[in-house]
Amino acid sequence: MTAFKGLVFYVIISVFSVCSFAQGKNLVYNSSFEEHVACPDKIEPYGQMTQIVAWWQPTGGSADYYNKCGGRQTNVPKNKLGIQMPRTGVAMIGIYVSKDSWREYVQTELKEKLQKGERYRLTFYVSLSEYSSAAIATIGGLLTSFRLEDTTHEVLAINERTMHNFEVKEKRTTYFKPQVVNPFENPIINTTDWTMISGEFEAEGGEAFLTIGNFYSTEKSNVIEPKNLTYLLPGAYYYLDDVSLECLTCGQPKQIIRDNENPSIPITITTTKEKKQYEVGQIIILENIFFDFDKSDLLPHSYIELKHLLEIMNEYPNMKIELSGHTDIYGSDEYNQPLSERRVKAVYDYLINNKIDKTRLTYKGYGSQRPIATNETDAGRAKNRRVEFKIVEK
Repeated sequence: MTAFKGLVFYVIISVFSVCSFAQGKNLVYNSSFEEHVACPDKIEPYGQMTQIVAWWQPTGGSADYYNKCGGRQTNVPKNKLGIQMPRTGVAMIGIYVSKDSWREYVQTELKEKLQKGERYRLTFYVSLSEYSSAAIATIGGLLTSFRLEDTTHEVLAINERTMHNFEVKEKRTTYFKPQVVNPFENPIINTTDWTMISGEFEAEGGEAFLTIGNFYSTEKSNVIEPKNLTYLLPGAYYYLDDVSLECLTCGQPKQIIRDNENPSIPITITTTKEKKQYEVGQIIILENIFFDFDKSDLLPHSYIELKHLLEIMNEYPNMKIELSGHTDIYGSDEYNQPLSERRVKAVYDYLINNKIDKTRLTYKGYGSQRPIATNETDAGRAKNRRVEFKIVEK
């Protein structure tokens, strides 16, 4: 052992990570809202914003989609709620962030989960509609590990009820704190140009969803009423465009200090991606494919999962798959089988429309014949209502 004394060892360790995107790559799908399944027709007070790909509204509010191909109320630059050209392209979104309790939000799922300890930059642009009656400051972006869902049109929050002695219930409200928010002291008042909202943060790890809106009460939003507004709308209404989320440190070597007799000697750690393996015969469930009740039209939530499938098909150009659609046990076989076939065909059509050769694809609906969970519970039935694919050739 004494013969090795005085020798210096430099260690390079390569570890697996899912931090696969290099610096500068946008982690947001459809970041300028150009991709759509239908042109927006009109402003609906309680619309679902179903025309746009990969974005949706998580609450009972009614965010609006605008496109050059839209109807009179939803066109650009002039529409029912203001006059504004998109910052880039021909499309944009509009949301109330309000001067009272009304809130609207838009949400999307990221291309990959954020990695603990890595630094990211979120940037997006907003422009105040001149038809508004107010302007606010605190528009922000919130990154969460879970999908936010709320049926109200108020400030997004987590409401919890706890039980105490004598069966007394206590309601506790926890408000979200967006990682990136426009400064309180700078209300966004520009109605002609676009204002950039941008900020950096360190990820806790696992964040997979981005939600944009105003997460603060009226008192904490710095509401003002500029004189140049026309006061046609009851609150502050902003157009939104060009959302980007970039990792600033992914892929960079990490330096740590070795805790031994020579603590000044560094160990360099570099991150690389662990590539997922696919095998012939493997069955993969597309867990986030959504349809309205009794319908086969794909909902916006579905396109994140479909884009993942499209990426697999493009990465493995020789892969052939068999798509299959399934339902739960409710309904007759005569009803369920054609419904499952229409739904799986919607996925098949998506791939064909995105230039996947039809010789690589087959599809079939199985109705309720092949459950993977119990049909006695809601959770089990939800698992049985699925679309999956089997790899038949690689």
